[in-house]
Amino acid sequence: MLKVIERIQSALSGLVENSARRSARQHGRRSALAKLGGVMVGGTAFAALPFDRAWGATPSAGDGTYDDKSCDYWRYCALDGFLCTTAGGSKSSCPVGAEASLVSWVGTCHNPGDNRDYLISYYDCCGKTAFSGAQFCLRSEGERPAYSMGLHNDINWCMSNANKGYHCTVALVVGVAE
Repeated sequence: MLKVIERIQSALSGLVENSARRSARQHGRRSALAKLGGVMVGGTAFAALPFDRAWGATPSAGDGTYDDKSCDYWRYCALDGFLCTTAGGSKSSCPVGAEASLVSWVGTCHNPGDNRDYLISYYDCCGKTAFSGAQFCLRSEGERPAYSMGLHNDINWCMSNANKGYHCTVALVVGVAE
């Protein structure tokens, strides 16, 4: 019985050794490291992709102005431009082929759904050609007279980008206004 177990162990050991040697001949350490590096870089690149954190969320019961394709939507209280929700994008991401401006303006908007004020950062989406059918909004609640050019929403913020063509504007919630 002991000899049978020794033979099985020897055969199993030989099988594992031959398999390891065959794998080492076919796949070098460099290719394994390259694949591992690719997975690590791909994982970090995936984490950096933009996405709408509110996906699947439902509006609060008291938020009667949840239509993000309407100028009356609460996030748009300081928006001056075309809504990206009606120009191929969403309220928080530019449409395909456009890129967010490198600079933005900030407004404080009141959400009637939870009765709180939020800081909203408005980014122009730049680089895409002209379009038709998008909703234009001009809301400037609480806007002060423009004493400095960069402090209000009446600017083409795409001027900071290489491709300066304006397409539409997104409204990102930055945080709760205290």
